[in-house]
Amino acid sequence: MSAYDLILQGGTLYDPCAGTMELCDLAIKNGKIAARGKNLNAADAETVMDVTGLIVSPGLIDMHCHVYPVFPYQMPDSLRTINAEEYMFRAGVTTAVDAGTTGWRNFGDFKENVIDATKVRVLAFIDMAAKGMHYPPSEQAVADINPEITAAVANTWSDVIVGVKSAHYWAKHEDADHPIWASIDGAIKAASMSGKIVMVDSIPIVPERSYPDILARLRPGDVHTHVFAQQFPLMDENGRMQPYMLAERERGVHFDVGHGSGSFWFRQAVGCFNQGFWPDTISTDLHHQNVTGPAIDLLYVASKFLAMGMPLQDVLYRVTRAPALSIHRPELGTLDVGACADIAVLRNREGKFGYMDCGGARLTGEGKLECVATLREGEVVFDPEARSMPDWQNAPAPYWTAPGTTRSWTLWK
Repeated sequence: MSAYDLILQGGTLYDPCAGTMELCDLAIKNGKIAARGKNLNAADAETVMDVTGLIVSPGLIDMHCHVYPVFPYQMPDSLRTINAEEYMFRAGVTTAVDAGTTGWRNFGDFKENVIDATKVRVLAFIDMAAKGMHYPPSEQAVADINPEITAAVANTWSDVIVGVKSAHYWAKHEDADHPIWASIDGAIKAASMSGKIVMVDSIPIVPERSYPDILARLRPGDVHTHVFAQQFPLMDENGRMQPYMLAERERGVHFDVGHGSGSFWFRQAVGCFNQGFWPDTISTDLHHQNVTGPAIDLLYVASKFLAMGMPLQDVLYRVTRAPALSIHRPELGTLDVGACADIAVLRNREGKFGYMDCGGARLTGEGKLECVATLREGEVVFDPEARSMPDWQNAPAPYWTAPGTTRSWTLWK
């Protein structure tokens, strides 16, 4: 029996915990990181992947996406979501954090039929609306905001629920039937009762709920997503960062990209970036309507920050370790020995590349991240260049058996 199941050999290992990138082999056994070091003995492994010239990173974490598919769609404006395995592995994502697609009335179905049934690790924010984001009227119904039940569900499935989401509550005036803080305050109450964080997607529609007021409502560690959407006054009329943005970051509010179909504008992101205000985490808000643009996948969104001039390690940190810490899952986003072998093998292509934003504008910059392979718990789940496979002439005996006896490209391994 070999000492290791797999060795990733010759790559540049990105260690977000140590803040280093160095040539280092990585060995895997029984789904965990078994050893790290230079020039590990290839004879000690059943399979060796040559990853020379590539980056070996912890599996990426997309902390804002939507992966609870329900078909047919319940209503025309219902959120059209994606299948996690179709879109995440090919972008190096091993952990998908669903951002409030379901609420307390349908989270059980999500848990049984998606979270427990997919190879992608799926975690979730539970929405304050009883039926979540698949049922838009529920998001506006004050009667559906129940912090006590939401907290009870979050406590019941605390292993997969990482926080509470307040989204799309568009109270346009203050009255007894539509209090403007009902959703956000409900989310904060539910999160406090369950020891979770809050993620807020809220537009400053009325003067009584201004953008500074929304941020001030949040607690340290809570997350404001869609930070570079056009509707937020991040800078003054002279293009200078608003002082309250810096103050809220100093207080501990986290700012997440949450790119989406309409929530990322270069005129916002570049202006903030050039003044040193970078997002804490980079995420996609991926759903059916933006997988062909402008979000596409997590590597495409992350590459936009490369193109803006963010150093590679800072980009990688914001899609690995930073989201892991933000959602209080420190066991993720690491390649330490003993950690789960969730791994993304990446190529950073040199050259000029163009990127789109949600306003239909382009930014051209240096660099583009591409996924070469993805491993989930040590299993190679994406390998389009066949780096984990032998040349067909040298394939082992099962490859040469009669049709019908080998049904999967992974069975012989």
